[in-house]
Amino acid sequence: MVDADQTFVIVGGGLAGAKAAETLRAEGFSGRVILICDERDHPYERPPLSKGYLLGKEERDSVFVHEPAWYARNDIELHLGQTVDRIDRTAKTVRFGDDGTLVRYDKLLLVTGAEPRRLDIPGTDLAGVHHLRRLAHAERLKGVLHHLGQENGHLVIAGAGWIGLEVAAAAREYGAEVTVIEPAPTPLHGVLGPELGNVFAELHREHGVRFHFGVRLTEIVGQDGMVLAARTDDGEEYPAHDVLAAIGAAPRTALAEAAGLEIADRAHGGGIVVDERLRTSDPDIHAAGDVASFPIGLFDARLRVEHWANALNGGPAAARAMLGREVVYDRVPYFFTDQYDLGMEYSGWAPPGSYDEVVIRGDAGKREFIAFWVREGRVLAGMNVNVWDVTEQIQNLIRSRARVNIEALSDPHVPLAGLAS
Repeated sequence: MVDADQTFVIVGGGLAGAKAAETLRAEGFSGRVILICDERDHPYERPPLSKGYLLGKEERDSVFVHEPAWYARNDIELHLGQTVDRIDRTAKTVRFGDDGTLVRYDKLLLVTGAEPRRLDIPGTDLAGVHHLRRLAHAERLKGVLHHLGQENGHLVIAGAGWIGLEVAAAAREYGAEVTVIEPAPTPLHGVLGPELGNVFAELHREHGVRFHFGVRLTEIVGQDGMVLAARTDDGEEYPAHDVLAAIGAAPRTALAEAAGLEIADRAHGGGIVVDERLRTSDPDIHAAGDVASFPIGLFDARLRVEHWANALNGGPAAARAMLGREVVYDRVPYFFTDQYDLGMEYSGWAPPGSYDEVVIRGDAGKREFIAFWVREGRVLAGMNVNVWDVTEQIQNLIRSRARVNIEALSDPHVPLAGLAS
């Protein structure tokens, strides 16, 4: 039974945490809501950091989940620039890392997110080596790209994932020279496989990006603390004024691990293990967003999803579960990207090796198409490129688990809605 004397603590001030706090109030919770954020900025959304804000097309204030006054108006006790360094599950307290203050909780939500993986090579301490995860990173990188564009400077990007490609697109729009180093044979290889990764390779090549696949960075060369070049394991050296490490993100599980909560194996994405109600191995502690590893029966798998939609939906779902509502978190994974004139939405989960074929509906050459990853006639995932208002139909196909006629699936004249019946 939830009452006004209870205290719900949320550790993590990103989108998931802010939306969880919003949902608690919207659902009528009148107790204390304490939101602890280790950044000094108010909770914000991350997609603009590599898209509109980085490009200078969106104002800084547009990234925030709520206006600053919203928190006080809704009686949310917001602690900015504060860290939590300990959870005492027996006493049901969290401890602030700065001054040792203890706060008791009735329910605790961990939305601690993820952090950029670091390059373990010489030269990463140079001034021109960057990561992109936080608003402060984006502010700095925005200035760097502007300067590189003005000076015809060179940016080397380690990693051809979503962040690497979106920053490459932004850098080219600023006019910078861009070289991308990627160990896999295509961009986005672990997500899209070789069939669709080449679509993004060709898109970027047309805009002047140089790719080097099948190699890794081994050293960043500098002088007087500044970057001069980047070397790879095939003996090549590439001129560079700045380097972006975009080699993925690791879930921030240290706090949960120290508290003895169950953690997923890294081979399965790591993260805090939760059930379908987003409860951890401690029933009074929930987790959501990038840090949570949740079961999804649709794919008979446990997933950790690092994308905006998971934070947007997972935070509110966890909040409702904390209130005792009936919750089953089983949303189809979804993400999107914008690069140059290409807009894309992806729904589902189909890592390489999990599907039999990729079916194309439309014209891949013109980059106006939908791609479907199919196994035994069933759609596992779909990606719409410059084709809009089809996400719901694609997700219905995935959820239906229906065997579809491949010829009809590839025919743009056959309505998608009828294929799931």
